[in-house]
Amino acid sequence: MTTVDLIHAYYDAFNRGDREAMLAMLTDDVVHHLNQGAREVGRDAFRAFMQRMDRSYSERLTDIVVLANADGTRAGAEYVVHGTYKADDEGLPKATGQTYVLPGGAFFDIRDGRIARVTNYYNLEDWIAQVGG
Repeated sequence: MTTVDLIHAYYDAFNRGDREAMLAMLTDDVVHHLNQGAREVGRDAFRAFMQRMDRSYSERLTDIVVLANADGTRAGAEYVVHGTYKADDEGLPKATGQTYVLPGGAFFDIRDGRIARVTNYYNLEDWIAQVGG
């Protein structure tokens, strides 16, 4: 599987809500840089993050474009997030089922055919404006 195929498979699993398939594509020591937030390490930390996200948000990604370097060790993705804010998330506005659409992106390191780093980005101020914060 090429790096581009791996990243597409990762996002396909995300859109299906198949968190275990997503986790299987990560290294045990995956580094996850949260958007404008902390750095978490390990597959278990990533699982816990996804559980927190799934509690508060329902999201689907469209218009996914993936690029990779020549040796397949690094990749980037750009997409559009279509979501619903369904439960309050700590430090953010109150959730009332608001919907939002915003561009996002991610950067990846790939090691031995698995994702070793995920760095996510979206414009938090744009999101807050859309949900009425």
